[in-house]
Amino acid sequence: MSNRSGARSILTTEEVLERYGGGPKDGVFTDGSCEGNPGPGGWGMVWVEDDQIVEERSGVDPSTTNNRMELQALIAAYELLPGDARITVYSDSQLCVKTVNEWAAGWEKRGWKRKSGPIANLQLVQRLYTLAKAHPNVTLKWIKAHDGSKWNEYADALASAHML
Repeated sequence: MSNRSGARSILTTEEVLERYGGGPKDGVFTDGSCEGNPGPGGWGMVWVEDDQIVEERSGVDPSTTNNRMELQALIAAYELLPGDARITVYSDSQLCVKTVNEWAAGWEKRGWKRKSGPIANLQLVQRLYTLAKAHPNVTLKWIKAHDGSKWNEYADALASAHML
């Protein structure tokens, strides 16, 4: 959603539930947001089963970046899930999904070093990767942002609530 100036409209969780119905009906959906980059930011996550909320959490940071909030949302999701959970966690951050699914194993083997320089947000990346390894039956998948997926939009509303 955009307003006349081109900026995306911020919706409440209630507005999201009224407006959207698409996307997966099960999983944990995460999102991070930031007003300015860096600037004040927020993160949100919602766990749903059969299109019903099991748990939701959110948080804010007065001075952060979008990537830090995306990582924090994923960390909160994995911390919430039991170790034997069999579920899909969704993030609309390709960077975060690729970090966990493709890059972190190699970085860990190289002593948490990248070939091309330092790893941004290293402590958060390490925490998230440790949690992901502790949840071997959890699948982390990318989901397209702002395409009408109800629960991804809901996580976005939780993350963006600090901007309302």
